[in-house]
Amino acid sequence: MMDATKFYINGKWVTPDGSQRLEVINPSDEKGFSTITLGTQADTDNAVSAAKKALPAWAASTKEQRIELLERLFETYKARAEEMAQTISQEMGAPIDLARSAQVGAGAAHLKNTIRALKSFNFEHPLGDHAPDNIILHEPVGVCALITPWNWPMNQVMLKVAPALAAGCTIVLKPSEISPLSAMLLTEMIDSAGFPEGVFNLVNGDGAGVGSQLSKHPDIDLVSFTGSTRAGKAITLAAADTMKRVGLELGGKGANIIFADADEKAVTRGVRHCFANSGQSCNAPTRMLVEKSVYKQAVETAAMIASKTDVGQAGTEGRHIGPVVSEQQFVKVQALIKQGIEEGATLVAGGEGRPEGFDKGYFVKPTVFSDVAPGMTIWSEEIFGPVLVITPFETEEEAIELANDTLYGLTNYIQTSDKDRARRLARQVRSGMVEVNGKSGSAGFPFGGMKQSGNGSREGGVWGLEEFLEVKSVTDW
Repeated sequence: MMDATKFYINGKWVTPDGSQRLEVINPSDEKGFSTITLGTQADTDNAVSAAKKALPAWAASTKEQRIELLERLFETYKARAEEMAQTISQEMGAPIDLARSAQVGAGAAHLKNTIRALKSFNFEHPLGDHAPDNIILHEPVGVCALITPWNWPMNQVMLKVAPALAAGCTIVLKPSEISPLSAMLLTEMIDSAGFPEGVFNLVNGDGAGVGSQLSKHPDIDLVSFTGSTRAGKAITLAAADTMKRVGLELGGKGANIIFADADEKAVTRGVRHCFANSGQSCNAPTRMLVEKSVYKQAVETAAMIASKTDVGQAGTEGRHIGPVVSEQQFVKVQALIKQGIEEGATLVAGGEGRPEGFDKGYFVKPTVFSDVAPGMTIWSEEIFGPVLVITPFETEEEAIELANDTLYGLTNYIQTSDKDRARRLARQVRSGMVEVNGKSGSAGFPFGGMKQSGNGSREGGVWGLEEFLEVKSVTDW
């Protein structure tokens, strides 16, 4: 493992100016196992300066040169996949099998899909047959600050780093201080792949420190952030003075609408999806809306699946869920479970406290509430733990109204054998993504939301590239 106290600036691992240290905690045993340094303004300035200096040459590089380097990175990433899986499992508590398949696999898939999109992307083309001498150029937006969360480290880092590099931008990455080591491991891979000095830089820090410094830095041209809606608002305000572009992928409170004609596995699939990654996914289907005629059976099934969901140590192989990421997250989830009980929701599985057999670690009981009414805190607030809320509906119109009764708009889910109804609802629910009958998005599927789940930005495939490009129109070419 690299010296986690260092930063990567201008193609070198450097000793930062800052002296404030932070322990990285293993959420399975609550013990520190590594230490990082929190960056100062001087550290941030050094990284931004390096990225700014490297920008002209990198922006002028050819598509073929960038493809070659990204493909080299892809091979290195695959070769060190097990090392990455172990790192993610230890730093944020993902069960090792999940870390190997989904956590590490997501990073590989996004890098591969970015390379595919880059190969086919046309950076220069005429406006149209009617104006062949009017040329549209797609140029890198400039120096980009990438601020990423702890819950899907390589998924979110690669969704930003790969397209930013592919577009010809230079980067300062600030990973979450809770799960920074996977990003530092990726930095080693980027270094070994041979990217030019200053093109990619990494500075560790928290949101109030390095995150804020990057958001308002005059030499940053774009901030791409994934995390809480609260933090997204703060970044937007900080970036306003310099009029930099801001891309936000924020929270969610997805509705999973289950009609009586849904397939027999719809409820089971929805519960497991909600609990995946210990419920720590912004696009999780955390509100299950069930047609009244099958509501009772759905509640019973959900309670049964929750009771059979194993909880275990992150380092143990198997199909269990691990801990939530931190003490702060554990306390928050416990408080919301308690509040759900106090506000009158019916607890049908799980509840407060750690699961039986655990006296340490940030483990949460897989929890299901039924009869959850709009207005209850657990109906509206993103819990970010293995907690599912269920409520009935009678008509299609009521289902749409309930689904849209949220500040968020990231992903909604529809379960029905009636294809026409699925299409009607998909058009009426207010979210950036809709998944129907358990089918996930394919390679290059644009990820992002509306309302308070984001500001219209999309990540993945060609949309991911466009996030990091400016459009320039030129006449008389």
